[in-house]
Amino acid sequence: MSNTRQQDWDPRDEDVQADQIAAYDAMRHRCPVAFSDYLQWSLLRHADVMRVLEDHETFSNAASRHLSVPNAMDPPEHTRFRRLIEPYFGPQAMGEFAPQCRAIAEDVVDRLPANGEVEAMTAMGQDFALEIQCAFMGWPTSLHEPLRAWVRRQQAATLAGDREALGELAHEFDGVIRDLLASRREAGDAAPDDVTTRIMNETVEGRALADEEIVSILRNWTVGELGTISASIGILMRYLAAHPDMQDRLRADPGLLPAAIDEILRLDAPLMSNRRITTRAVKIGDRHLEAGERLTLLWGSANRDEAVFGDPDEVRLDRDPTDNLLYGAGIHVCPGAPLARMELHDFMDALLDATVDIRPLPGRPAVRARYPAGGYAEVPLHVRR
Repeated sequence: MSNTRQQDWDPRDEDVQADQIAAYDAMRHRCPVAFSDYLQWSLLRHADVMRVLEDHETFSNAASRHLSVPNAMDPPEHTRFRRLIEPYFGPQAMGEFAPQCRAIAEDVVDRLPANGEVEAMTAMGQDFALEIQCAFMGWPTSLHEPLRAWVRRQQAATLAGDREALGELAHEFDGVIRDLLASRREAGDAAPDDVTTRIMNETVEGRALADEEIVSILRNWTVGELGTISASIGILMRYLAAHPDMQDRLRADPGLLPAAIDEILRLDAPLMSNRRITTRAVKIGDRHLEAGERLTLLWGSANRDEAVFGDPDEVRLDRDPTDNLLYGAGIHVCPGAPLARMELHDFMDALLDATVDIRPLPGRPAVRARYPAGGYAEVPLHVRR
């Protein structure tokens, strides 16, 4: 396959968008390093993605046009900010948040009907994501509905490719965060001792964080969390509804939940991709890329690579967890993974404890999300408690 700029595929094609996972499975065999105007160079094999994750000198994370702390940074700048951020997701922080996390999970699950229909993405996934993220950040419950409306508008603008609207929405979200910062500064010593206030008072290299850096950190945590946690809930509930044997197994042995959650989300990605940019000429597979080329790492394909996982649709709870790229790998592995794992575990544990049966609704199949979202747009189910 020669390095030409003809389109190897169109990721926006309706056949691809109708079922991204199936399309990526096919593309991984046909053209595992594929060019498109939309995603530039897409990497679909596990080995190629791992190579990029482990070689941050050749494959830079600085692929964003906007400040993104620390997501779009390389060492040594990335290292300084990671050192600042990681304690917020360490064992002590997670232990302190655990009782509130469990209480919110149980409260959301308690809203399920005794015996009836539920749309898992909105009634469960989005509710839980909004409430748990605001609680973790120390944000007021009055933000739940404005943030829900913002997420809807952001998703619509993304699907429409409306860059102007996306820019306005980003500015609007940053304004929400700046208002929260301003209210804490006005409160002075009376400001709540929460994650948002603590981030405001952090220093890096002996200097106070600039407001732009604080806003970027809080934006990345919040926007990313709202999307991936709600997508994960939809994927997990839909999978269990389709596999009653797994429901029964997990109810009988809740200790299997952590491995089951990671494995189910391996085969159906809640976060579809990340970006990188080459710093020098490099060969990937049989494609030659120049410096400055943009790459899309397709988690939704790499985590289903038969060369690593065999049958990608087989849920096995004894796999080597280091092969699973659900939270990335290398120096840019998701710092919030401990929080996400705790949230998903508590929700699923509460869900299985509160229900005796979850099943698909006949004639109403789940509707797949469209790129860049992963998982589902709608997951209609029947639950019995």
